[in-house]
Amino acid sequence: MAGFPRNPRPTISDVAKLAGVSVATVDRVLNGRAPVRSDTATRIQAAAESLGFHAAGVLRERVKGVQPRCTLGFILQEPQSHFYRAVGRALEEATEAETSIRGQARVLYMDDISPEAVSEKIREFGEHVDALAVVAGDHPLVAAGVEYLAAKHIPVFTLITDLNTSLRAGYVGLDNRRKGRIAAWYISQLAREPGPIAIFVGSHRIQCQELCEMSFRSYIRELAPQFEVLEPIVTMESDQVAMEGMRDILRRHSGLAGFYVVGSGVEGVLRSLDAEGSSGEFPPIIGVGHEQTPCDAPRAFGETASCRFVTPCRSTRKAPD
Repeated sequence: MAGFPRNPRPTISDVAKLAGVSVATVDRVLNGRAPVRSDTATRIQAAAESLGFHAAGVLRERVKGVQPRCTLGFILQEPQSHFYRAVGRALEEATEAETSIRGQARVLYMDDISPEAVSEKIREFGEHVDALAVVAGDHPLVAAGVEYLAAKHIPVFTLITDLNTSLRAGYVGLDNRRKGRIAAWYISQLAREPGPIAIFVGSHRIQCQELCEMSFRSYIRELAPQFEVLEPIVTMESDQVAMEGMRDILRRHSGLAGFYVVGSGVEGVLRSLDAEGSSGEFPPIIGVGHEQTPCDAPRAFGETASCRFVTPCRSTRKAPD
């Protein structure tokens, strides 16, 4: 290969330049000579790997020793729920993949989601983690559990739905007001003709569901008053309860225009529609939901004889603010 220039082997100076640090700092990480900040060590490792530095593997092992150990706790609901199981797996994978810490995820699923049980578990579980994220209904007892940990300098984040306490460290979730208005827009736009609309909520204490329902009603009241929003069916996140509630609504409202499932219960509603609408007695009904998974009846994602089901987050159509 005479006559062709050879690419020079990356040096420690090249790594330092790309990482924006001194050669001495790279040397400290490489040889473990003195403490270096975790984020700095991670940046040096990334630079070494991108350049193909010969000691990138050594740096990777050194960075593991620099990164702090961190146990992240997650309190979720419904251990039998495909949705929450998927959320739990995603949280475990994200914690393991995070390079700035040596993270371990501890995920707890709760059958008993009463305020008393959740508050007790927040206090108990929170003592054994460095930070906690929780899905819970909004209640003073739950807020007291969050405030108990805050006093011990253990940050608590609300996940999916928020809590009414200023001492929570932050909220990780969607804009629930917008979710409710988008759902109302879909039904009002796609329904064949105006009529009653059924709403299914898991609990009145789950703040995200309350906000979705309020904004849904607000949109219909403001922009689609020809529709009638029925009183909500409280499912307690049970498919069976949702199925029985939908069956009752169909028998009382033959002209049902649509339904909105704010939390869990999609599978139960669809089972009821399959059973009651199989004879062709009911025209197709527009349905909107949020917590669908591949296990929640694949037939839901499209149109059947009795239902056209919409998943707003999967659509690219223009929706309202």
